[in-house]
Amino acid sequence: MDQVKPRILVVEDQAELASVIQRRLEAEGYEVTTVGTVAAARAKLLADHQDLLLLDVMLPDGSGLDLAVQARELTAAPIIFLTALSDDAAVVKGLAAGGDDYITKPFSLDVVAARVGSQLRRAGPGTAAQIDLPPLRIDLLAGLATLNGVPLKLTGTELKLLGFFAANAGRGFTQDQLLQAVWNDTSGVPTNTVRVHISNLRRKLKLDQDSPFELALTDDLRYVFQRVSFPTE
Repeated sequence: MDQVKPRILVVEDQAELASVIQRRLEAEGYEVTTVGTVAAARAKLLADHQDLLLLDVMLPDGSGLDLAVQARELTAAPIIFLTALSDDAAVVKGLAAGGDDYITKPFSLDVVAARVGSQLRRAGPGTAAQIDLPPLRIDLLAGLATLNGVPLKLTGTELKLLGFFAANAGRGFTQDQLLQAVWNDTSGVPTNTVRVHISNLRRKLKLDQDSPFELALTDDLRYVFQRVSFPTE
């Protein structure tokens, strides 16, 4: 199975700059999406799991600082601000809003790549062990998953499968890829194993009862788990 690339969301309204950053980070082996507004960024965060966010502070439809506060309700992924504001007060505001790092413009792409790599390495173990995709929360170390604060009664394999789906929300996986990722072995595993476990997850997550999530099989026979709505509190 191909190695899953870390996902990075770049929120930058200067299209040329966003494109330059995207090309550099893709060359580093990341999967990069660029958007230019707060609204587009929020929609992307609602739809897919992201491993790191690069946020401009001044955006056409709002502030990257406010976006960071909203993002913290959806993800524990590292947030790095990219901004022309370099005074101490701006840095303090960025970190207080939930940022993990702060890079001022103009900047070197080498510095951006290095900071991104550093944050991903630092976040790696925690990200793998604890996954937040509200209202779904998964703690693989504790062996616990909750939906709307209610514990789910999952087997160990079901929990591992759900954790893999949640960490890769929006991505499609074939049956063979899931067997390799979750069961670590494609030999000796019954052919209906994936189908049965996915059926169990659908039932236990109550995906047919106005759930904010779906677990669908695409036309090219890939399973995709994703959030389709975000319930209001």
